[in-house]
Amino acid sequence: MSPLLYYALPALGSYVMLSFFFLRRPRLLHTPWVPAFRPRLGAHRGGAGERLENTMEAMENAMAQRADLLELDCHLTRDGVVVVSHDKNLSRQTGVNRDVDSLNFEDLPLLKEELEVYFSPGRFARGADRHMVRLEDLFRRFPRTPMSVEVKERNEELIHKIAGLVRHYDRNEITIWASEKSSIMKKCKAANPEMPTSFTLSRGFWVLLFYYLGLLPFISIPEKFLICFLPTIINRTYFPFSRSRLNQLAAVVAKWLIMRKSLIQHLQQRGVQVVFWCLNEESDFEVAFSLGATGVITDYPTLLRCYLDSRGPPALAS
Repeated sequence: MSPLLYYALPALGSYVMLSFFFLRRPRLLHTPWVPAFRPRLGAHRGGAGERLENTMEAMENAMAQRADLLELDCHLTRDGVVVVSHDKNLSRQTGVNRDVDSLNFEDLPLLKEELEVYFSPGRFARGADRHMVRLEDLFRRFPRTPMSVEVKERNEELIHKIAGLVRHYDRNEITIWASEKSSIMKKCKAANPEMPTSFTLSRGFWVLLFYYLGLLPFISIPEKFLICFLPTIINRTYFPFSRSRLNQLAAVVAKWLIMRKSLIQHLQQRGVQVVFWCLNEESDFEVAFSLGATGVITDYPTLLRCYLDSRGPPALAS
């Protein structure tokens, strides 16, 4: 054996043992986040499979099913109103080819009478309420209901108005900053650092890399939520790529990388709550909770409520 291997192998072995030890016992190195709430049932766009997405009727329906979290996206109108809408362009939702920021709030068109459920292709939602809603109206109507607010565009006015509304309605601890882009999340945290944050895409990739390198137990994690898609829905209800073979490959790779119970347990022990989206079948609920997820975000809050009630109260985290 060469001198290099003589020293390197014991060092590598010690590192692997320490990494594995602290992966299972992270509280020896880190003080876990204390959650202000635990979202078991999250309503995607207010429950877009049961009522027209992001309407007050959808939110009311989700709350009737005792939703713990309302998931939504926001954009800014021309007159500076923070409106709840997944899309910036209104074509899909209303049939009118205009961007939200090109219209005043009072001039926003009504939603279509029915909308296809994005994560359940071929299914449609309908509702009596076709009006788009202001974020402020939701804060007033549901003052203590946790919400995840996703910002999709780098609009500093929008970000600062959301941050201001959250402060005004005393919702700092129960409103989550969400964005796929780290550049946007940086501005969100600067606008209101008291709000909990979720992982961006790049931060999620870094956590996976640190996990497989054995470094995850030794790094700090400022985020309090990992809101992540469940890989098993790729190529079935979620199609990130236009080619079927790419979707099949993405499903296999993502499932192998993400669906690691030891990773989720480690994050949970550090106070990082793991929530999977967007799940619309009982079999997917079962997969998510068997992995140790805190909760699930769904288009069908009634279905998820029935599932949760049939399982009984959740076990307390150790």
